[in-house]
Amino acid sequence: MPSPTNQQPSKAIPTILLAGFVAGTLDITAACTQFYLKTGKGPGTVLRYVASGVFGWDKAKTGGTTMAAWGLLFHYIIAFGLTIFFFWLFPKIKLLSKNLIVTGLLYGIFAWCVTVLVIVPLSNTPPPAPFDIKKAAVAATILMFCIGLPISLIIGNYYRKYKPY
Repeated sequence: MPSPTNQQPSKAIPTILLAGFVAGTLDITAACTQFYLKTGKGPGTVLRYVASGVFGWDKAKTGGTTMAAWGLLFHYIIAFGLTIFFFWLFPKIKLLSKNLIVTGLLYGIFAWCVTVLVIVPLSNTPPPAPFDIKKAAVAATILMFCIGLPISLIIGNYYRKYKPY
């Protein structure tokens, strides 16, 4: 039987891919659902908004399906960035393994902070609306359950199974 450290490289990439795809899919589904419930509009606007981070809103809003596809790609790049960072961080901070649910919810808050304080301000998206505590709470909650929790559970279970740290 292979030792846990021999298993790590062969299982790490599929674990990261699974966590990133699950988290990214849950998050974009929640964002599009929330937007639809508020406006009655489909996911294209949400995805073009994400694309506007690179292309600017004027170009993104008229870019149609191509711009929506770019937005989806950028969304998954962010989700995978958060996943890879967590995968790297998890074995370095032993406290993270104590309770994967609490860790995941806290990581979702971290993801919300990174999004609001770093990614959006550094991007070309339209200026954000004034801060609204209710909207912020909804957005943070979505990231807690759709990004933080699945990443923590999937990656935490990987490390519990293979213990490469």
